[in-house]
Amino acid sequence: MSNNKELLWQSRFSEPFDRDALRFSSSVHVDKALFREDIQGSAAHVAMLAEEGIIGKDEAEQIISGLQEIETELESGKLVPHWEDEDIHTVIENRLKEKIGAVAGKIHSGRSRNDQVATDTRLYLKRQISALGEALRTLQQTLVSKAETYRETIIFGYTHLQRAQPISAGHYYLAYFNMFARDRQRLEDLRKRVNISPLGAAAFAGSTLPLNPSRSAEILDFEGVFSNSIDAVSDRDIIIEFISACSIVMMHLSRFAEDLILWSSYEFGYLEISDAFATGSSLMPQKKNADIAELVRGKTGRVYGSLITMLTIMKGLPLSYNRDMQEDKPPLFDSARTTIESVRIFSKLLEHTSLREERLARLTAEDLSLATEIAEYLVRKQMPFRDAHRVTGRIVTHSISTGTSLPNIPIDEYRSYSELFERDIYDSLRPEASIRAKKTHGSCSFRSVEEQLVEARKQL
Repeated sequence: MSNNKELLWQSRFSEPFDRDALRFSSSVHVDKALFREDIQGSAAHVAMLAEEGIIGKDEAEQIISGLQEIETELESGKLVPHWEDEDIHTVIENRLKEKIGAVAGKIHSGRSRNDQVATDTRLYLKRQISALGEALRTLQQTLVSKAETYRETIIFGYTHLQRAQPISAGHYYLAYFNMFARDRQRLEDLRKRVNISPLGAAAFAGSTLPLNPSRSAEILDFEGVFSNSIDAVSDRDIIIEFISACSIVMMHLSRFAEDLILWSSYEFGYLEISDAFATGSSLMPQKKNADIAELVRGKTGRVYGSLITMLTIMKGLPLSYNRDMQEDKPPLFDSARTTIESVRIFSKLLEHTSLREERLARLTAEDLSLATEIAEYLVRKQMPFRDAHRVTGRIVTHSISTGTSLPNIPIDEYRSYSELFERDIYDSLRPEASIRAKKTHGSCSFRSVEEQLVEARKQL
């Protein structure tokens, strides 16, 4: 650990930085997570400097070799950052100076911490976008597997948290597949804006040294280079976009979690969660709680909070760089970690759930959710829909008041509401018939679900 080492900006000042002020402003406990990206960016910058003749090739080799050793030290825990080092950039540069002497000072030629941090952040975001995208893909694979398993299992579809119409369970799972597909699309679209190198913008105005930003970008596998040096160091839109994308992912997970929590409750009893992903009560022995789903639902608020934090940090900042931007890392790191971990654990949780098919078959067979089939039966008999809706509403009232399910109402009773009813009405009052009869694109019919599965497999 270091003690009283030189801060990177200290040369202009005649008295040491107040220790309480240093402790308050130190970010090394947070930005140490960027040590790999910082070393990667520094190595690329030094390689470019050597190619442009700004430093010697032997000096570049010495610096890059030292950086590689420092990366190993940080990974192994041999080098432990201390709060007095202020930030991870200072840790690395001071350690490099200990290793190779004064030549270490050439690492920062033509570079500011401003473009250095911006580069580190973009490298980090590229890695997190890939990790989150892969986690979402795994979740989508689980959803396809569930949709295949339960393609012909009939469940209730809901609106307003009221039973609405019978649907294929496969159709339900594929609805979430589409949500997470959009999440992946958002991330891939964001990657285009992240994949721009800010290295070479220096503090904000560029450099008098003959830097080659395009070469640095090429070494770091960026697709392009900044067009305006002020914007390069002051832009945090990509962080806001990333956390926004994370917030939408978490919102989708939270909705899904709410379904699992409700459906696994005694009152619903549609779904069973494996004991491996449930907890009990320290007092009530009978309890089986969907805690993992509840935690995902709860962690959604943390990611939302990070988005508000970033928007608030940036809303009043004049151009270009301001130290406020140091506070972008806690919300970024926490959002990335929380979202990726939530997607991964939710995928495992979902894999270890099963629908209670016998109970669902019993409930859906005689439920009022078949009422829409009566209205559409009358429409097929040329009754105007509004009239059909009123007739069906009266039949539903009769069903509720007499405690008679729709399939068990006698044909004479049906005909008392309309002469259009024939015995074939009972063919429509079976949930599987209702689902098979759906004809429109993207519907819940078993055939449509199979078509959607084919498309989902192609996407994956």
